[in-house]
Amino acid sequence: MKKSILTLACALITPLAFAQTSTTTTEQTTTTAPATTTETTTTYSAGTVTTYEPGKTIVVKSEQGPVSFVLGTAARIVDGAGRIVTAPLRSGQKVKVYYTGNGEKRVVERVLVEE
Repeated sequence: MKKSILTLACALITPLAFAQTSTTTTEQTTTTAPATTTETTTTYSAGTVTTYEPGKTIVVKSEQGPVSFVLGTAARIVDGAGRIVTAPLRSGQKVKVYYTGNGEKRVVERVLVEE
């Protein structure tokens, strides 16, 4: 009887004696990219609307002649109080077009309707 109890005890303890422990090491690295700065300047052109295609382009006749602008997705048309204008622009309306870029790549940020 003692022999069978001793054998049973050894059988229960043996797996614990030979069990291996594992160690997990986690390493966290942080990399930083060099900072780049992009400078954009916003300028405006004042004049009267000659052509307006909602969501596409606006052409304004200014002192330099007709100037074409691309209406970006973020372009807002506002009145003097800063309220958004929902009515489409009409030919002959006085506006200030605030834009970025130059040449063929003038992108409108905001159109201020002066009337």
